[in-house]
Amino acid sequence: MDLALLRTFVTVHRAGSFTRAAALLGLSQPAVTSQIRTLERQLGRPLFLRQARGVTPTTIGDELAHKAAPHLDALVEIAETGLDEDSSLRTLHLAGPPEFTAERALPALAQLTGDDGQGFALRASFGNAEETLEGLAAGHHDLAITTARPRGALLTATPLCDEEHVLVAAPRWAARIGPGKLRRMGSHALENLPVVEVHESLPLVARYWSSVFDSRPATAGTVVVPDLRAVLACAVTGAGLAVLPRYLCAAALDRGDVVALHDPAVPPLRTYFLAVRTGTLAMPHIARAYDWLLHAAADWS
Repeated sequence: MDLALLRTFVTVHRAGSFTRAAALLGLSQPAVTSQIRTLERQLGRPLFLRQARGVTPTTIGDELAHKAAPHLDALVEIAETGLDEDSSLRTLHLAGPPEFTAERALPALAQLTGDDGQGFALRASFGNAEETLEGLAAGHHDLAITTARPRGALLTATPLCDEEHVLVAAPRWAARIGPGKLRRMGSHALENLPVVEVHESLPLVARYWSSVFDSRPATAGTVVVPDLRAVLACAVTGAGLAVLPRYLCAAALDRGDVVALHDPAVPPLRTYFLAVRTGTLAMPHIARAYDWLLHAAADWS
């Protein structure tokens, strides 16, 4: 059986789409369709059911993928380690949210870009969860850090770390609200107060209100900026309340630039996932970065 046909088959199986598989393989969609039809003729069985959006594997297709994929991944690993021993020539493409990637992931991975003979070049791009996962699926990135667990067989993800969210404000706002008032009145003590957020929909504030107060925020964004570091800077100046990851505002809390307004018994958490395309961990530079980030994340709590 032609290995090229099997490689195309496994890629389609993981991608769930001829179009997406063609992009990953660098082939035209008709070429992918032709290769799958050839393999189906050789086996005498249909491997996929064509649908309006993508394809679904048949029972035979699932069985073949289960048997063939590990061996194809092993061949990729042999080729990568045997033919490209100088991993410093490899480039790792990382994508994730701007703040977490800049503050956590990049400083950790920068340690692997040295001249020890095992390093790699590093390229990073920023985006939201949807953009990041779409780019990973399309082959634009090697690793993705995301707050959404991907679905389907094309991408696999491992929990990386949890991020605690804190309700903060400048000291003058904390003095005005007072801890007693917030304990007595809950979110009503915060109604109509200015808020600094990353989007008009108030995603962090709304999640915090729902988790801690079991309510929706009765306020609107006074300042909206698409970067949590800018949100912190505005909160420090007294522009309004903000919900921020603790790692991002810990230093400002220690200095007294902002004050934590509430200390809930169960603080809101958001989980980050480390995602890859299935099978690409056979490539040494991706596997090394993947393992390094998982190890580094143990100290990010």
